[in-house]
Amino acid sequence: MQIQDLPYPDPGVPDVRSGPRFLWWLGRNQSGGQLKSLAWGLLHFVAVSTLPFCVGFAVEAVVDRSGSRLALAGGLMALAGVATAVGDTFLHRAAVTNWITAAARVQQLLARKTSRLGSVLSRRVAAGEVVSVSTGDVEKIGWFVEAVSRFTAAALTVVLVCVGLVVYQPALGLVVAVGLPVLAVAVLPLLPRATRRADFQREKAGRATELASDTVAGLRVLRGIGGEELFLDRYRHASQEVRHAAVRSARMWSLISAIQVMLPGLLLIAVVFHGVRLAREGRISVGELVTVYSSVTVLTYPLRHFEEIAMAYSFSRPSARRAARVLSLERATEAAGTRPPDLPSGDLYDPATGLLAPAARLTAVVCGDPDAAGRLAERLGGHATQDGPSVLLGGVPLDELPLDCARTAVLVQDKDPVLLSGSLRDLFDVPASGDVDTAAALAAAQCGDVLEALVQGSLDAEDPMDARITERGRSLSGGQRQRLALARSLFTDPEVLVLDEPTSAVDSHTEARIAEGLRGLRAGRTTVLFTSSPLLLDRADQVVLVHEGRAAAVGVHRELLHTEPRYRAVVTRETDEEAALSDVLTAFEKNELQEIEETA
Repeated sequence: MQIQDLPYPDPGVPDVRSGPRFLWWLGRNQSGGQLKSLAWGLLHFVAVSTLPFCVGFAVEAVVDRSGSRLALAGGLMALAGVATAVGDTFLHRAAVTNWITAAARVQQLLARKTSRLGSVLSRRVAAGEVVSVSTGDVEKIGWFVEAVSRFTAAALTVVLVCVGLVVYQPALGLVVAVGLPVLAVAVLPLLPRATRRADFQREKAGRATELASDTVAGLRVLRGIGGEELFLDRYRHASQEVRHAAVRSARMWSLISAIQVMLPGLLLIAVVFHGVRLAREGRISVGELVTVYSSVTVLTYPLRHFEEIAMAYSFSRPSARRAARVLSLERATEAAGTRPPDLPSGDLYDPATGLLAPAARLTAVVCGDPDAAGRLAERLGGHATQDGPSVLLGGVPLDELPLDCARTAVLVQDKDPVLLSGSLRDLFDVPASGDVDTAAALAAAQCGDVLEALVQGSLDAEDPMDARITERGRSLSGGQRQRLALARSLFTDPEVLVLDEPTSAVDSHTEARIAEGLRGLRAGRTTVLFTSSPLLLDRADQVVLVHEGRAAAVGVHRELLHTEPRYRAVVTRETDEEAALSDVLTAFEKNELQEIEETA
């Protein structure tokens, strides 16, 4: 896989049973890149490690006054230098490719999981954690995946050099062969503590990121209630905790680095001390002493990769665990579907609540609990967060349809729709039936003043469709954002449109005009409207009251106001005392009327 080939046609099915298993799956799925990096790494490290032998050979040639051998040593050194440069260049290229492709695979997996889960994701995982995983965590995961091949090349090089030194000069080679493994494992007792500190730092950093994301998202509300400083103080406290955790983690890693510097120095001293004594005794030559000394010095370079792989694993393990946790989330229903991808039509029925939305009708649903209304809206769209009987569209279970087919048939607009940054034309660049044009959708949603505001904010836009929308539409009011999102949903023109409180931030006059526009534009289509607004309820073909998870009453708005106290309490916001008094007055009026009729 080359970088220019990204994204992957299919990122695969990850092993998310644990963080280490996920890392192993990533490395195994780019084995070609790993082998390429291993090959270039071996060329580079082996070429570097042959330089001491070339130097020793040159020293022996000088001692023996052999010009031909000295020329040969120079040629070998030049060849080793070229191999070192070529190996280093292509090793870096292969390593960066492995890092980017591993990170890209994780990002694709996260994007695919987010698309499949939809709004269910935000109910199970904090938005800040998803942001943290898709940004900082993917870099650390990619770092470890690419570092494995370089570490393997470095370890093989160390083994080869040790074997070569034992063969070349057994007296000193055995000292090096025994000392180097000690250097490699000397820091192992410190790694668990360093790993725990790194995990703690990542946990604190993740919480700080979540807090920052939530604070930024609700900044306007926080300013309105005067809570901005309170949350800023909380973030300052969280960031200080991250700093303290990072300092403690850095102290441990600095100790490990110091040990990695100190122990090779001690081994070098031991080699020099023992080698000088052997040279005085005539058991080794000066060239052999120089070769062994230089080899120990050069081997500190591949030994640094032992520390790097330990650090990479310590930092990537919590990141992989968090990524695996997000990727392990599943929908309550199967996304692949068992039926052919044919769009059904007909009545929309939810067996769990008994809610029936007749085809080609505008059905309003009243729930006393906004959260229950949101969950029911998701169920109607096939995004159920819990197991249960499937919603039926024309008698066809949505759970048995492929996910993309179910979402094409039923579109759900939640109470907090998102507007991505870009032009207004980009906002309407979505799959649509083609039967509703942009102008009609904008008119039905009463977006005239929204277009004027966007044009005024984009001085270089002559066409309102070229006006820019800021991130999440933050430059617009809540009502303006709601109307633009409603226009986008109307433009899509699905077979079934489910709207959850689409006008909660709109004034009553505009809401009345939206009700008329919605009814006219959706004529002949099935529309389910979750609302408690009398203006919208009065224009619905039928109204369904959902109480305690069941469809408790069905009728028209005016009828239910007089006959259903629970409905009246939700729509008119009556208190329990007011409802009781209203019931008493109604009963009294009925009795009075009955007495008058009897008297007459």
